[in-house]
Parts: sequence; C-alpha cells; structure tokens
Amino acid sequence: MNTPANPKAPWWRSRNGLVLLGFLAIAAFFLWTEHQAHLLGALPFILLALCPLLHIFGHGGHGGHGANDSDAERPRRGGDHEH
Repeated sequence: MNTPANPKAPWWRSRNGLVLLGFLAIAAFFLWTEHQAHLLGALPFILLALCPLLHIFGHGGHGGHGANDSDAERPRRGGDHEH
C-alpha cells in the first residue's frame, strides 16, 4: 500500500489493519448478540447511577448555587421594572 505518491498510508489501509478491523467487527457483532439482554437490562440502572455523577461534574465552573457579585450587576427581567 505504500507507494511513492503515498509513502505513509494509514494503518487501517494495510493488510494487517483490514484484518484487525474485520476481526473487531465480527467480535463486536457476537458480543452484542450474546449479551444484548444483559446490557439492555442494566441500562435503567446505569442511567440512574449517572444522575449523581452528571450533577456533580456537569455543573462545570459556574461557582456553585450561591449568589455572587455578578448577580447584583445583572438587570432584572420580568415584573420588576423600575418607574
């Protein structure tokens, strides 16, 4: 696959890479068909277990739930208009 026009072909275009990708595709197919009931049966529990983790790590760097100085500088929306 290495030609003078293309001296460095990607690994997956080589003969060994294609064999490896074929083997992985077949292995993934059989793993899915044999363990589908186990994986789908555990899915609700996995989603429930992810809720606390997403809550902890999903709030990024917004500084928690408390008010800070930047909240006082924001204009208010809604029915709090000054006349």
